[in-house]
Amino acid sequence: MVGKPIAHSLSPVIHNAGYAAAGLTGWSYTRIECAAAELPDLVAGLGPEWAGLSVTMPGKEAALAVAAEVSPVAAAVGAANTLVRRPDGSWYADNTDVSGMVEVLTGAGVRPGATVTVLGAGGTARAALAAAARLHAAGVTVVARRPAAVAELEPVADLLGLALTAAPWSEAATLAEADVVISTVPKGAADALAASDAADGSAGPVRWRSATVLFDAIYDPWPTPLAASAAAAGCGVVSGLDLLLAQAIGQFEQFTGVPAPRPAMSAALRAAVSLR
Repeated sequence: MVGKPIAHSLSPVIHNAGYAAAGLTGWSYTRIECAAAELPDLVAGLGPEWAGLSVTMPGKEAALAVAAEVSPVAAAVGAANTLVRRPDGSWYADNTDVSGMVEVLTGAGVRPGATVTVLGAGGTARAALAAAARLHAAGVTVVARRPAAVAELEPVADLLGLALTAAPWSEAATLAEADVVISTVPKGAADALAASDAADGSAGPVRWRSATVLFDAIYDPWPTPLAASAAAAGCGVVSGLDLLLAQAIGQFEQFTGVPAPRPAMSAALRAAVSLR
């Protein structure tokens, strides 16, 4: 996998456990420190033994430019986390963050027609919009501190056929009454929504409905205050760790062409997390 910084990544644990469980001797998955500007030269220098690359920040946009073919979802969100070598030596770009998010949300009970609130308007929010489109969401509201950041998502929503509503951060707590809440903000940014007094100007704390499903993209530390408050209210809660596994499984199957040994990959991930 490529990205910068990358030493903290748990992806090698997941993929290498999958290779071992699937009997793919000779396969290995490693980290390569690589900035976005360095990605084209790195990819051009890879030999035929390379089946694919996982791409993390800051190279997800640059990954599109090195591919001969881009999946519709990666094109829509403007980012790819997966590069797969084709038989002719060219590269195919995809985004398994989206399919992974759909998987974990569906597993948590989310059904078509749900209302969705997205906290944050960065790169992960783009994947959240694509997931909402695949789930045929009845409506999507993006809550962010900067109106300009939400405006940058509008072309993405248009491509996905989503009607997007923007809301200020001061309304975050009330908008968390949606069927699905997807938090894409950095560590600590949503903590006040779970506090008894929201000092950040939001109308916190959240008054959760037990039928709401929360997906919090953070997984370290876990649970976040937001996730803990949702769980205490009886909500379904999924984490960034669930997404990390789901998107890796999608990559594994594209790289290898064989079904992913999910139990072994999941067990390896949980064991690695317990040692941190």
